[in-house]
Amino acid sequence: MDDATQMKLEAATFRRLLQHLLHDRKDVQNIDMMNLAGFCRNCLSRWYQEAAAEEGITLGKSEAREIVYGMPYDDWRAQNQTEATPEQIRAFDTAFAENVGKPE
Repeated sequence: MDDATQMKLEAATFRRLLQHLLHDRKDVQNIDMMNLAGFCRNCLSRWYQEAAAEEGITLGKSEAREIVYGMPYDDWRAQNQTEATPEQIRAFDTAFAENVGKPE
């Protein structure tokens, strides 16, 4: 497979992942994704922002989140985010430390 085709397929796969998270599984909470997989929608937006920076493109945190969430982050939270349980928070603290770094 040539590089251009691979990039095209990877981009299509990423778009399908976003569709899945934005439309098919809005019920899946970021905290559960982080606890189970070590990444969440916020991680995807950060990776998007980092990829833009590597290409010399300045993309702010809120702009990157809007791309991944399909709307402003605060709107997404108001419409879809539920309150985390104490167990989810404990698991998140562990997952965050292992996958992202120490909480600030």
